[in-house]
Amino acid sequence: MYRKHFAMTGFPFAKDLDPADFFPSAAAQELEVRLRYLLDLRGIGLITGEVGSGKTSVCRKVASTLHSGLFRVFYVPLSTGNVLDMYKTIAWELGLPVERSRAALFRSIRTEITRLCIEAKTKPVLIVDEAQHLRSEVLEDLRLLTNYDMDSQNRLTLILVGHAELRRRLSMAVHEALSQRIVLRHHVVGLARDELPQYLAHLLRLAGVEVPLFEPPALEAIFQATNGLPRKVNLLAHYALSAAALANARTVTPEHVQAAVPETA
Repeated sequence: MYRKHFAMTGFPFAKDLDPADFFPSAAAQELEVRLRYLLDLRGIGLITGEVGSGKTSVCRKVASTLHSGLFRVFYVPLSTGNVLDMYKTIAWELGLPVERSRAALFRSIRTEITRLCIEAKTKPVLIVDEAQHLRSEVLEDLRLLTNYDMDSQNRLTLILVGHAELRRRLSMAVHEALSQRIVLRHHVVGLARDELPQYLAHLLRLAGVEVPLFEPPALEAIFQATNGLPRKVNLLAHYALSAAALANARTVTPEHVQAAVPETA
């Protein structure tokens, strides 16, 4: 509805936004720098953040910029099963036959990672998203996948992405071996208050709107309701624009934001 009302050429909060068009917030830029450092080290990284903080989006952006001849990125979005299920998922991502034996899968995956490094001269990168759902034994076996030549070489970059609870889990004694192998820990925060107007203006510009649509008090109301978390900002701004269009208003007011809050619950 609001797309026509505000003469937009597209939807400003679409999920399929090109990584090159992501807003360069301070938090996103810091995570990018840290991820590129991790890729140079070839180790284990732990990226945490609140729901909707943009951690997966930044990982996707970094992955999209890597040279396909130098890196092979494998993405596992979610695994709540056992170790065998995780190995099957990784093997499928690697294009390997899915063995029935856990030991055979482990050996097959390690052999392929070694082949990629030594023969293909590429750096394999495994991104495991929603890692807070992983069972403890799965986390331990992922650590073992990074152990090569009696722990003297790093051939696989493993990036664990999850909610803040994942950081707490890995601080437990049962995960001490994995915790000691993590070379990068980073917690992603939301947009700063002064970044919110720029963020929304950026997305509106991509949708063909050059004029400000959100009044300053409405921007403050959005920040207060979302703590600057991009996904929550997108959702609330979407419904606020709908409320403004229904009222035949040309800008979004705090009243439109308040009317939209129940829609995001």
